[in-house]
Amino acid sequence: MQILFRNLLRRKTSFKQDVVCRAYSSCKFLDIGQPTPATHPQLLKDGEITPSITSEEYISRRKRLLELLPEKSLAIIAAAPQKMMTDVVPYTYRQDADYLYLTGCQQPGGVAVLGHESGLCMFMPEQTTHDIVWQGKSAGTDAALKTFKAEQSYPISKLHEILPNMIKGSSRLFHNMLTAIPTYTELEAFQKAASIGKVKDLSNITHELRWVKSPAELKLMRESASIACQALLQTMLHSKMHPYEGMLSAKVEYECKMRGAQRMAFNPVVGGGPNASVIHYARNDQKIRDGDLVLMDVGCELHGYVSDLSRTWSPCGSLSSVQEELYDLILQTNKDCIKLCRPGTSIRKIHNNSVEMLLKGLEEIGILKDDRIKYYNQLNPTSIGHYLGMDVHDSSMISYDRPLKPGVVITIEPGIYIPSSFDGPERYQGIGIRIEDEVLITKTGYEVLTGSMPKEVKHIESLLNNYSFGMSTESQSNMTAASS
Repeated sequence: MQILFRNLLRRKTSFKQDVVCRAYSSCKFLDIGQPTPATHPQLLKDGEITPSITSEEYISRRKRLLELLPEKSLAIIAAAPQKMMTDVVPYTYRQDADYLYLTGCQQPGGVAVLGHESGLCMFMPEQTTHDIVWQGKSAGTDAALKTFKAEQSYPISKLHEILPNMIKGSSRLFHNMLTAIPTYTELEAFQKAASIGKVKDLSNITHELRWVKSPAELKLMRESASIACQALLQTMLHSKMHPYEGMLSAKVEYECKMRGAQRMAFNPVVGGGPNASVIHYARNDQKIRDGDLVLMDVGCELHGYVSDLSRTWSPCGSLSSVQEELYDLILQTNKDCIKLCRPGTSIRKIHNNSVEMLLKGLEEIGILKDDRIKYYNQLNPTSIGHYLGMDVHDSSMISYDRPLKPGVVITIEPGIYIPSSFDGPERYQGIGIRIEDEVLITKTGYEVLTGSMPKEVKHIESLLNNYSFGMSTESQSNMTAASS
């Protein structure tokens, strides 16, 4: 445990030194609105469009998509729109996963069209002088050709002139229905194609492509998982002196971003006490009472690839006998389900095994009695896991009955969520526990990407009781005042 702690501190110090050593100025290079090897050599190597993903890999993705599309068909993929918090304040932008997967463009305003004859045609937003002054430069038609390796590129203002003829010449039309925008759906040619049944959902195909990760994608997913593990470990150590949901949420986000993550994969779940029984609890505004458990479900996004893990612990440094009884059941279920991960099985099969384990365990403990299936579904309405990748619930069009393949990443996350109102033994009321890991399916079995994050009770208690960070009296007073 001392070695783990020293390595954690050493990696954090090394990261800070690396940032200082790689400081540079990008003013000499052409700005296209996102990092390039010229402007951000600490992030991208020559030939990469986004960190770790080369132009050749993006071209290969588009080629594989065309191989799955019917002859003479056309695929239309719009960039995610910019969403506004107020009339002049935008939310932090996140690109649509399909658009990013096929183009590498991380910016809003574009529409990509892919066809057997046309190749990749990108319609790019046009900037005014006002846009550049207030928002900076963004990628245009030149960047589409030179950086993103499109075969054709036009200003977005030309879309209504060019796309209708492409649609008329196509046998079938595919687009991402969830991200469709009026810029192309209101075109007469598109509406006519839709009226005669020529328009289909592209997600069935893109999710198939994204389901199995390439070596470059797995490199990013390992790094994303490592960052999240380090951040959550730091937060766990922080929790003994700062038992506030909001502070722990802020701490984990800070630690993720200090290690290179661009954003959180989702709003951190920090449920103290009874709040842990709310599966996607997001308020994060309570103090965690002494002796209560805290459930944290967190993940970060690193260059388009996300992580997702959960741990439950007692900030005071020890679990009660009742808490440990339930925790042991969830932990054993987690371990047994991970052992089932291998090519040929499915999330559904693993889920069914987890239900059997939890039903038996909860019945032995005395929580479930009559009509046990009905009450079990109240205490755990979730699946044992989901696919993971560019989105938290990645490749959602792929059935959980699909046999798993090497290169697929899933989560294993058994849990129990007992509300305070549950009609059962009072000593179990208000307890929520989840233990979640990321698991990569390999040729011979599995690899736990979040395996560095402790989950054994003895390891967590040792960390909290021997390595939690202290604070000065003045700082503690400030924290108390801020949270009261």
